[in-house]
Amino acid sequence: MMHLQNDRISLRAVEPEDIDVLFELENDPGLWKYSNRVQPYSKDLLKRYLDNAHQHILESRQVKLSMVNSKSAVVGFIDLFDYEPLHHRAGVGLAVRKEHQTQGYGAASLDLIEVYARRYLHLHQLYAHISSENKISIRLFEGQAYSFVGTKKDWNFYDGEFHDELIYQKII
Repeated sequence: MMHLQNDRISLRAVEPEDIDVLFELENDPGLWKYSNRVQPYSKDLLKRYLDNAHQHILESRQVKLSMVNSKSAVVGFIDLFDYEPLHHRAGVGLAVRKEHQTQGYGAASLDLIEVYARRYLHLHQLYAHISSENKISIRLFEGQAYSFVGTKKDWNFYDGEFHDELIYQKII
């Protein structure tokens, strides 16, 4: 994959030295509800994941990229998942470290992943599934011209109650 960058962020392949940041974000219980998880990942498991991250997207149906700021700090990760080449679409998700949120890195990364998806994967659309109370993500995706296309009622159960999941889509 070519190195992608703009004036805010660069996206690159996940490297072994990113494991501490990956461990931090994957093991943040506050994010689990958004990724349908209920348990932490070990560093060993994440290391094995990184060892296989070289798989082509056609094999794994996903790609995770590190979001790196101008100071060479990994500020988060962005993923394409459920890659469907026949229908030219993929899901997109991202996580930004708390201390780097609201600095424009999410929007800049969505811009770049769109370029990558269109130029190298020939995708026609990207989509995101966002919990209805995740107002930060809703604002982010709406700000990047993703359209609200539907609601999955009572889709996820966490914090002792059911929550709606919203579907956003962008034709690229």
